[in-house]
Amino acid sequence: MKPIKSLAQYYVVLLVKLGIVRFSILIALALVALAVFVQVGITLGIRGTVDNIDIVRSVFFGLIISPWAVYFLSVVVDQLEESRQRLSKLVSKLKDMRARDQELNNQLQQNIIKLNQEIAERQRAEEARKTMMQDLENEVHQREMAQVELAERTALLRSFIDTSPDLIYYRNAEGRFSGCNTAVEALTGKREKELVGLTPWDVYSHEVAKTVVETDQQVFQHNEPVTYEQWMEYPDGKKVYFELRKVPFYSKEGRHLGLVGFGRDITERKKYQDALEKASRDKTTFISTVSHELRTPLNGIVGLSRMLLDTQLTAEQRQQLQTINVSAVTLGNIFNDIIDMDKFDRRKLELYPEVVDFEDFISEMATISGLMIEQKGLGFALDRLTDFPAYIEVDATRLRQVLWNLIGNARKFTKEGSVVMSVAAEFSDGLANITFEVEDTGIGIPEDELDNIFSMYYQVQSDKDNLHAVGTGIGLSVSSQIVHLMGGEISVSSEEGFGSIFTVSIQVPVVQAQEEESEEAGSQPALRIFMVEDIELNITVAQSLLESLGHSITVAMTGEEAIQKFVPEQYDLVLLDIQLPDMTGFDIARHFRETYSTLPPLVALTANVLKEKKDYTDNGMDDVLSKPLSVKDIKRVFEKCRLITPIQNSNQVKCEYEATEALPEACANLLDLDMLSSYIEIVGVQPVIDSIDMFEEMMPDYIEILDSNLTAHDQKGIVSEAHKIKGAAGSIGLKRIQKVAQKAQSPDLPVWWENVEDWVEEIKNEYGKDIAVLRNWLNQQK
Repeated sequence: MKPIKSLAQYYVVLLVKLGIVRFSILIALALVALAVFVQVGITLGIRGTVDNIDIVRSVFFGLIISPWAVYFLSVVVDQLEESRQRLSKLVSKLKDMRARDQELNNQLQQNIIKLNQEIAERQRAEEARKTMMQDLENEVHQREMAQVELAERTALLRSFIDTSPDLIYYRNAEGRFSGCNTAVEALTGKREKELVGLTPWDVYSHEVAKTVVETDQQVFQHNEPVTYEQWMEYPDGKKVYFELRKVPFYSKEGRHLGLVGFGRDITERKKYQDALEKASRDKTTFISTVSHELRTPLNGIVGLSRMLLDTQLTAEQRQQLQTINVSAVTLGNIFNDIIDMDKFDRRKLELYPEVVDFEDFISEMATISGLMIEQKGLGFALDRLTDFPAYIEVDATRLRQVLWNLIGNARKFTKEGSVVMSVAAEFSDGLANITFEVEDTGIGIPEDELDNIFSMYYQVQSDKDNLHAVGTGIGLSVSSQIVHLMGGEISVSSEEGFGSIFTVSIQVPVVQAQEEESEEAGSQPALRIFMVEDIELNITVAQSLLESLGHSITVAMTGEEAIQKFVPEQYDLVLLDIQLPDMTGFDIARHFRETYSTLPPLVALTANVLKEKKDYTDNGMDDVLSKPLSVKDIKRVFEKCRLITPIQNSNQVKCEYEATEALPEACANLLDLDMLSSYIEIVGVQPVIDSIDMFEEMMPDYIEILDSNLTAHDQKGIVSEAHKIKGAAGSIGLKRIQKVAQKAQSPDLPVWWENVEDWVEEIKNEYGKDIAVLRNWLNQQK
């Protein structure tokens, strides 16, 4: 369509440009040319040749149609011209309209721009308003969420605080409660709103409140946390041991608001600690008891062998008795080591210095050591390197124990050769620096083991002869601790295979020479001695020794027998064994002093390592003798007692009686059958069964509170709960439990504290069994 439009436009332009005449001629010529071209083309196509006539016809035909074609085209051109003019007018009008439209369009555009600006401004204002509203809503939402979160956190924190088994509380700067958790409510028996505003004086007992207020003041005054432990009592009487910690509390501005307190129940830990202490006491008691029982026959061996050595013997008999005596003394030193080890564990080993004849001490050590070492076929020598002080003040028993351990080790680890003990003394300002050296030719000690041999239980393995070197037991460790307790030093030097040298250095006071005893044993006046001893072997040894010195002996083997036999005027001296089957020697001494105004001297006999003599004199004794008895100690006591005025009546004697209760086995001993039978006749069996059920429900609470008071060592609380158990047990006929509870509620009984724990355990362990027996008996009554 576009090419035709372009051809028509070209045709009109050509007509206007040439004019109608010239354009007509041009068109006619064009038509004639077109006719000739068409005629020639058709003729060639049909016949293959063109004749002149064909060309003439073509020209003629073109001339005929030319006027018509020119006319037709002229008309078309005129119409086209008119159309063009109209179109020009229309175009002009369109231009005008277009201009007007453009003007209107521009104005519209301006209006639209203004409108858009207004809309944009309104949109921005709306968006700003929406943003403001959204921000406001967000802020409100955030505040609501924060409040909800704060409330949740507060509730969670409060829930955590309330569900905590620990005590949590707050007190203001005036010491008044500001808040607490449910654990504190349970402890005090008051709700939080009731506690707020109260002081510790208003809530706790005076004793508890005093400690609470004192620790509060420490926190307030020093602004530092305070931690301590304290017993607290619940409203039902149950006592709990708390570890309490208090910390100062401040506001954000740093203003002191008060304190926050925390308390944790550590009763079980306290029970465990008490159990450990009790186990330690039991171990000590066991060691003391075993030591006493072992020393009894040992003292008999030492005493009798010592007495026999003073008689006429063959050489062979003397050697055998010396072996017996030395072996017994060695065993006694082993006992000393065991006891001392226990005392070291409890930090209770003490020294008891006394005046010692140093020359006699050294001679005794040399004699016994020589006997012991020569029995193994070894040589023994004592080297006195310097002069000795006449008398020194030292714990001779402990020093002898140390030297005995060193000499015993030298003998044990020396197969051939000799053992030499060297002693030297240097004097300075009333003191003597004494050095002992024990040298052997034994297996020696490896150099890398020298620093370890004084350790407890340390063993050194020797490759030679498969022998253990020194340090296999406890002797060296105990010896080292004893020497250090004396303020001295102990050391060792050794070369493996060539022997060892142990050196002990101590510093002791030198004292003035004592007067020699003026009377020999045979010239002493005969004394009438009343002896209380339950071991026949000890009686035999003591009786033989004392009668050999010319004294007469009357023996009582129990405390009761001693009380019945004793007449003060008939005796010059009383020897009292401490441990007897029915009572202690202290009990007898107390009875004598309460009964008689004038008494002969009372002297304690003990097989244990001597404590400080004041422990015996405070319990009614005038002096104390250690078993086995020696002539020297006996003479010392005799001389001392002749100078002592008998102590008058004294009531300040501590009783050490230890009561025991045998467990009844017969049903009649478990139940109060008379009471039960009468009760059943009146009310029947069922009420008794109901009472038993109630008793079983109450007992766990009773036991728990009783346990807590026992752990707290609260005598009043123990007595109170034991009284409740006694009453409850008696009401249903549990006779055994009633009796045990009666003892537990009676603190005036001898050694009540030592036995109350056992009584409580008996109640806990046996009441269930007794109830089962009672139920079986009731079933038989139906």
